[in-house]
Amino acid sequence: MACTTFTRLLKPLLLPLASGDHYIDPPVVLAPMAGITNAPFRTLCREQGAGLFVSEMVTARALIERRPETLRMIVPGKGEWPRSVQLYSVDPTTMRAAVTMIGKENLADHIDMNFGCPVPKVTRKGGGAALPYKRKLFSNIVQAAVDAAKPFGIPVTVKMRIGIDSDHHTYLEAAQSAADLGVAWVALHARTAAQMYEGKSDWSAITRLVEHLKPSGTPVLGNGDIWSGRDAVHMVAETGCAGVVVGRGCLGRPWLFADLVSALQGTETEVTPSLHQVREVMFRHANLIVEYLESQDRGMRDMRKHMAWYLKGFRVPREIRHDLGMVSSLEEMRRLLDQLEDQPYPTEVGDKPRGRTSHSRPPTLPDGWLNDPDELVHVELEDAFSGG
Repeated sequence: MACTTFTRLLKPLLLPLASGDHYIDPPVVLAPMAGITNAPFRTLCREQGAGLFVSEMVTARALIERRPETLRMIVPGKGEWPRSVQLYSVDPTTMRAAVTMIGKENLADHIDMNFGCPVPKVTRKGGGAALPYKRKLFSNIVQAAVDAAKPFGIPVTVKMRIGIDSDHHTYLEAAQSAADLGVAWVALHARTAAQMYEGKSDWSAITRLVEHLKPSGTPVLGNGDIWSGRDAVHMVAETGCAGVVVGRGCLGRPWLFADLVSALQGTETEVTPSLHQVREVMFRHANLIVEYLESQDRGMRDMRKHMAWYLKGFRVPREIRHDLGMVSSLEEMRRLLDQLEDQPYPTEVGDKPRGRTSHSRPPTLPDGWLNDPDELVHVELEDAFSGG
């Protein structure tokens, strides 16, 4: 992955906070991922160089209803700053109330809005990647957030997909609307909702969006298929994006952010931890989760899903791999990890795609959703689930 021919490609990304302009340097952002980017995981990625680390998506409705788990999800880790929260809503009034609550109670320094989630429980309500198709509703929600955040000096950004499917691209018009309304930047996951996480992301869409928003001066961040520092360099070189957003590539590899920072700064450092080094990251991750959830039982159940990602490509006895996937205590995890023989990092496998690989499928939408993009529809309020 050594990048011997690249020089520093990116300028720091401006995040205009109430406390004064903050520059994310280099502009490398941890994407919000449901069930993943809790405070412990954000801590690990932050320590490796992530410039901004966004919380799991929370619904505006659940936040203003003060659901205990939702409030827990936005609590920052120790020393975490800027505090970044991703909100989802299908209703401008609810979005305004949630942003106002965040501002009045000083709960976050940055708000990102989710217009990219492709999962059925979100799109069937008209939310996530489905929402930008309804132009007026989209603009009203963005404006509600920007206006509510302004008195508190909280910058608002948006994350979106190309559109609903290949016949309904929305990103250029929606991004222009968001830029005109004053968002700090637009992040584009270069897939449609129908694609889910299948196939290759279309980086040419990022290029088109960069060109489209140049007159407004609104930065564009690219997202999709960044598995290594070299991938980030290639995305920036090909698209001209102002920063990168990384999700699945860092699953079981928080040190990916060190590689991204190094590559984008034009140096040749690559982090390739041995298995013994990886196991210590795993054990620290588990301890952080247990402390965060205040329960060893809950913490270890949450940690189990990370095991296969951390161990991907390493030669691990089948019995140990199985037992780690069922581990119930820190003591048991420590005993199992100590049985692993050290070995070098499996770059050929470890740097390959990981995480969700859902097959493409027609998005689940409200009845008549595609009839008229200008129709101001009444949508059923989102469920007060904590993430999506």
